[in-house]
Amino acid sequence: MGWSFKLHGGLAAGLGAALLVLAGLTWLPGTLPLADSGWPVAAIAVSLFPIFIATVARLMLARADRRSMWLAFRCLPGKVQVALGALSLAGAALAALGATGAGSLQAAEMKDGRYFAFDTTPRERGTTEVSRSQYIAVLESDQRSMFAIPGVLFVGAACGALTAGELRRAELGAST
Repeated sequence: MGWSFKLHGGLAAGLGAALLVLAGLTWLPGTLPLADSGWPVAAIAVSLFPIFIATVARLMLARADRRSMWLAFRCLPGKVQVALGALSLAGAALAALGATGAGSLQAAEMKDGRYFAFDTTPRERGTTEVSRSQYIAVLESDQRSMFAIPGVLFVGAACGALTAGELRRAELGAST
């Protein structure tokens, strides 16, 4: 496998692991201070889209079916497979638990010392006033989703990039 595939997969896996750790930290009491500013969302978006688009392009250029991709993934070293599988499972669990955390409330905000959240209940849809404890719960749930979902996408990009690298290695090996 070429170094660019390893770099691409390693970078995506590293960023995914970091985001999943941050998502896990949201289970601790209190909110993460860095999530209050807007730069984490911008940094995630700026890094996620190019990495993910490059992975999709590499997989499309490989022109392989699902079975070939699965076989190529199985050719990766065992430790890499286990690490990517563990990250995938952890990310799926964090994303699923984060989706059920605050119920139908989301987008917590504070105005004039009062706490509000957007209620997504079908007949009650709209902004409602909530208690401070509900506000904190909604804020933590939003942070969890903000980190877990891109983390899962980064791990998926890592799997795809390394699989594309194995497919490329196999293609080059067969042509010589």
